[in-house]
Amino acid sequence: MLLIGDSICNGYQSEVRARLADSANVTFWATSKCVTDPDYFRELDFILDGSRFDLISFNNGLHSLVTDTGEWEEAYRGAVRFILAKKPDAKLLLTLCTSLNDTGKTRRARELNDIAVKIASELGLPVIDLFTPTDSLDKDDEMTDAYHFGEKARAAQADIIASDIRERLGLNCRGIKQQSTETDPDGALR
Repeated sequence: MLLIGDSICNGYQSEVRARLADSANVTFWATSKCVTDPDYFRELDFILDGSRFDLISFNNGLHSLVTDTGEWEEAYRGAVRFILAKKPDAKLLLTLCTSLNDTGKTRRARELNDIAVKIASELGLPVIDLFTPTDSLDKDDEMTDAYHFGEKARAAQADIIASDIRERLGLNCRGIKQQSTETDPDGALR
């Protein structure tokens, strides 16, 4: 499975991988690019070509807080359709942006999430809601800055994602050995 997102995804991906270690291989792509960036689709294409994925969790928004809403909606919808066309056999989940430790930025994240939910509804796609549980946190205690979360909150996000993925893929099996994506300096897998 593939987790697509930003630094928030980078923060929870290892925890998701640990929770699903006995039943799924998990990889991720974290980027600071907004879907409106001209290079985003080129890089997304490269990542999607890398493997076969049974499930893809897609998130893009926190690096779009100052992007024109109409432009972002068009590009986000385009990215979702691109993933669906490129990986028609994969289940696609749209993962909502987290809340922030800034009222204005949180309001904007909510607006982008509303658009993502609308697109999910139009295309019949499921949504993983990370916004609601992170919005109710004591942000001064649970966040390391306006955007990022401490260990406890990252673990809670991983629980939500891993549980949702386990249910959607029917992952009741055990005994899968995670494939390493770490390499030595010479490029050999560890």
